[in-house]
Amino acid sequence: MESIELNVNPTTNQTSAAPTDGALMRCYGGIEADLAQVEAILKREMSSKFPAVSDIVSYGYLLGGKRLRPALVLLCGQAWSNLSGDHHKLGAVLEMVHTATLIHDDVLDGAETRRHLPTIHHRWGTESSVLVGDFLFTHAFYLASTLPTTLAARKIGQATNAVCEGELRQITTKGRFDLSEEEYLSIIEAKTAVLCECACELGTLYADAPEGAARQAAEYGRCLGIAFQIVDDLLDIEGDADSTGKTLGTDLAQRKPTLPLIHALKVASPEVKKQMLAVLSEELPCAEKVQAWLEEFDSAAYARETAIRYVETALHSIAEWPTNDATTALRQLAEFVLKRCY
Repeated sequence: MESIELNVNPTTNQTSAAPTDGALMRCYGGIEADLAQVEAILKREMSSKFPAVSDIVSYGYLLGGKRLRPALVLLCGQAWSNLSGDHHKLGAVLEMVHTATLIHDDVLDGAETRRHLPTIHHRWGTESSVLVGDFLFTHAFYLASTLPTTLAARKIGQATNAVCEGELRQITTKGRFDLSEEEYLSIIEAKTAVLCECACELGTLYADAPEGAARQAAEYGRCLGIAFQIVDDLLDIEGDADSTGKTLGTDLAQRKPTLPLIHALKVASPEVKKQMLAVLSEELPCAEKVQAWLEEFDSAAYARETAIRYVETALHSIAEWPTNDATTALRQLAEFVLKRCY
């Protein structure tokens, strides 16, 4: 597989500040004008004729941030042809779906901040958060239905269903510290990677790319999405709230088993594992004790290595694509995902 050279410090045991959006936006240099088209659609559609409703719905526009999914649509399309208005609409639809999931996630996690801003849940309450998420879901599917065929609506519908299913599966694992690495990876593939996979596949399909390219794009998006979520889970444990711009420590507080913890429990001796399970069974597990065990067993490093393997697979899947600005950006995006955790 293709190797990756990263300008990171692999010896550190602490996850440092994630790259700024500016670092990510440099990966989007060739699609700035097209992203502006997506932004225009989002601003127009994330609103309401009722001012009080529009205040809340349009606030959701500020919580998205990275615009990774629209960028994947645009870059996978631009790798093969000129982009069309359909690509712009697809990017907006997927970003609206993603934003809806974030708003609902903040309710489930009890998160108070996202993108350095109060969450809708914290500012307007649970009822408004649930309804805004529903508004975005339903409006996204309306927009998808206005495309020339039902292809995108079908694929986005399947992906969104998988996301919700993944979230439900994760809820059922709270406190289940016997969760296997395979189960964890399957869950994050559903809750995060499937939407990235869908974005890449649709971007390629709507570019009339050669046979096989859509499958390769889907694999790139799937592996990139899994790596992204592994890193996100790692940041939740040892990241910096000022850098990430959101409430951290929610996974441990809600007793969600993520990869570093799964690894530590797997390699610990029976005696230490018993001690760990006792701490984890507490109503509010002690983060300092858990972090000490993760350091002892190099579990954060294990999570990083796993993310690297998925990024390598993602890069391998598009290794035979033409060399152009779009494919260069796709490779830079893969590198960005890993740099977040160094």
